[in-house]
Amino acid sequence: MKKADLAAALAEQAGSTRRKPEPPPHPAPAPAAGAERADALEATYRQPSREGTVPITAHFPKEIRRQLKGLANELDRTMHDLIAEAFNDLFAKHGKAEICPRGQ
Repeated sequence: MKKADLAAALAEQAGSTRRKPEPPPHPAPAPAAGAERADALEATYRQPSREGTVPITAHFPKEIRRQLKGLANELDRTMHDLIAEAFNDLFAKHGKAEICPRGQ
């Protein structure tokens, strides 16, 4: 394994015209786009508990998370379980099925 040349790296970052860095090696020819995508999807590990789920994100002030985390600790439950309960309460309020899964 070749050691990194710190002086060359700094000169390159600074845009030095005195030192000419070695050109990077040519990349190997890429396979067909469809095959590459299929290989990438097969090679991606997905946690079994995440199958069939999608993330739902929202941004709130830090204090909201702090209070939710504290409440979860007080009740000896997870934040996920409390959020699921809140979604189910919202669904029930609006006459929708309470379909959000909760931890046991």
